[in-house]
Amino acid sequence: MTSQAELERRALKLVQTDGYPLYLFTLTAAEVLQVADVSRVSRDEAGTLIGYQRPEVRTHVQDIVDYLNSDPVIFPNAIIMALSSTVRFVPSRGPNVSDGLATGGTLKLPRPGIGQRKPAWIVDGQQRALALSRAARMDLPVPITAFVADGVSLQRDQFLRVNNTKPLPRSLVTELLPEVDSPLPTHLSVRRAPSYLCERLNNDTDSPFHQLIRRASTNKAQAARAVIADNSIIRMLQESYTQPSGCLYPYRNLTTGETDIDGIHHALCVYWSAVRNAFPDAWGKPAEESRLMHGAGIRAMGRLMDRVLGSIDVHHVDAPAAIRKHLDLVAPYCRWTSGTWEESGLRWNAVENTHSHIQKLSNYLIRIYLNARTSIR
Repeated sequence: MTSQAELERRALKLVQTDGYPLYLFTLTAAEVLQVADVSRVSRDEAGTLIGYQRPEVRTHVQDIVDYLNSDPVIFPNAIIMALSSTVRFVPSRGPNVSDGLATGGTLKLPRPGIGQRKPAWIVDGQQRALALSRAARMDLPVPITAFVADGVSLQRDQFLRVNNTKPLPRSLVTELLPEVDSPLPTHLSVRRAPSYLCERLNNDTDSPFHQLIRRASTNKAQAARAVIADNSIIRMLQESYTQPSGCLYPYRNLTTGETDIDGIHHALCVYWSAVRNAFPDAWGKPAEESRLMHGAGIRAMGRLMDRVLGSIDVHHVDAPAAIRKHLDLVAPYCRWTSGTWEESGLRWNAVENTHSHIQKLSNYLIRIYLNARTSIR
């Protein structure tokens, strides 16, 4: 049954957690995007993360369209939606509307007018929803699983959990992690602080990385300047943050689970500002022009950071100059934009973001540094 103001569908209501009922119902292919928005990751003018979906994958969508236009079609995969609290559920009348697990009734979704918000958002099934909107058969019944959540925080939380076993882009996962308030699986929670720090380094105008980090939400206007992949920064931070030998490890209180984020941010800004000043011709360029901005360069200089900051008080007024003296010990041996790395024989632009090349580059810089460090004591 339908009305001009509302779309009505028979539905089952399940209550797993108080305050967040689940609904199982059906929409036609034509109705999916009429009632639900696809929210993609982006940032507003204040830099706040909005949305949570990955960009459209055209080939994947077309493959689904081709299947939907074939015969016969079986489409069992439910689309998961978050519903606005404006959606109403009316239980059916009678003695047998519930079996103790689910209650039968009618779900009423407001029909949005021109310029009005839609009553639902797609949490999982973005590609399928787009394909359905382009398929030839608009009356195809589509299974929907939905929960009520006006807040985007819960929607992001469910998006991460639903997609945790799927090949989500790593950069999308890491950018979303700091925005999720609820407890996360261990392998995700350990990445939350590094991801938050990555975002802070990118947004802080006093950071040497300001607007240089490429994230899932980076728009086309920012992309030209965003020359460093966020995964490179995340991995550099995570390695130093989680390993006892890392210079960022002492900022963690393992007893309380708290982390001195401000202290880490300050240490990172002091060290990497010194790196920028030590290699001005290599800083801020695309990885094709500078391997310092490349994953291998970031990781190698991050491991050198663990050695350098182990003997320097980053809060001392002379810390920047002291770090620069340490970096000057290795600077003559670096080949970020031209030449060949001694010992390995690798041309500067032949260095790749692989475990082997990262290890070779890190070991070489640390060895040069340790051998020369006695000269500044």
